[in-house]
Amino acid sequence: MDNRAEVREFLVSRRAKITPQQAGMPDVGTRRVPGLRRAEVAALAGVSVEYYAKLERGALGGVSASVLDAIARALQLDDAERAHLFHLAHAADGTSAGMRPRRRAGKRWTPRPSLQWVLDRFTAPAIVRNGRMDLLACNHLGRAMHASLYDTTVAGPNGGRGAVERPNFARFTFLDLDAAHDFYPDWDGAADTCVAILRTESGRDPHDKDLHDLVGELSTRSEEFRRRWSSHDVRYHGAGTKHFHHRDVGDLELAYESVDLISDPGLTLTLYVAEPASCTARALDLLASWTAIAPQARATP
Repeated sequence: MDNRAEVREFLVSRRAKITPQQAGMPDVGTRRVPGLRRAEVAALAGVSVEYYAKLERGALGGVSASVLDAIARALQLDDAERAHLFHLAHAADGTSAGMRPRRRAGKRWTPRPSLQWVLDRFTAPAIVRNGRMDLLACNHLGRAMHASLYDTTVAGPNGGRGAVERPNFARFTFLDLDAAHDFYPDWDGAADTCVAILRTESGRDPHDKDLHDLVGELSTRSEEFRRRWSSHDVRYHGAGTKHFHHRDVGDLELAYESVDLISDPGLTLTLYVAEPASCTARALDLLASWTAIAPQARATP
C-alpha cells in the first residue's frame, strides 16, 4: 500500500500545530506557513534536514522506532498521534498486514448469545461498535438511548432510504443532520470525535476496504466530513463524559468507559452511566421502565 500522501499530510499538519515558542526555539525570520519549519523539526529530532524532508515526503518505510520516537517528541504528539505515526510507518514498510488481528468482525457479524447475555445483564446502556463506527449490538437500554440512530432515514450505499444494513454513527452524524443535531447538543464536538476515531482506525488497519468505502461515501456527500478528514486528527476514545438529547426523556449527561473486546479483535464495548441521583439517572430510569422487555422477546440489532 502506497501511503505516502497520508504520511505527508499527517506530518505537515502536526508540524503546523507547534509554534517555536511551544518547542522552545527562537522565532527567527518571516514564516510563510504556521508552525515549525522542517529544519526546526529536524534539529529537535536530532536528524538531518534532508532526512526529515525525505520522511515528510512520505518515505517512512524502514524508519527505526528510535527515529519515530524522536519525531513524535519533536512534534509533541500525544499517545494517539504517536501510535498513528507508528501505524503509518508499519503500513509504509508492509508490516501492518502481519500486525493485524487474524480475526476481525466481518459484515455479517452478530453477537454470540453469551455476549448478548452479558450486555443484557447491565442495567446501564451498553453498546458494541467496530472501528468503522457501525453499531453492532446493544442491550435494551442502549438501543432505547440510540433510538434516533436506529430510526435514521439516511440512504445506504446499496439502496434507497432505510437501506443501511446496520446503524452507523458516522453516517448518522454527517448524513442525517437534523436528527444528529438534535441528538448531539454539541454536534461539532461529536463530529470531531467521530472523524478522529475513523482516522485512527484508518491508520491501524489501512487495508480495511469497508472503511475506505465509508470514507469515500462520506467525503462525497458531506463537506463537513471532508473538512474534518483533511485535518488528520486522531484520538483514543476510552473514557469521558458525553451529552445527548433524547427525544422522549430530554437531556442526558453520561460518563462512559470503553474497552476493547479481546475475543473479538476490532470491537469496542462502551458502557454509559449517570451520576447517582442526578436528573440523568432519573431520566434513564424512566427510559428503562418504558423499554424493558424480556431479552428473549427482543430481536438482536
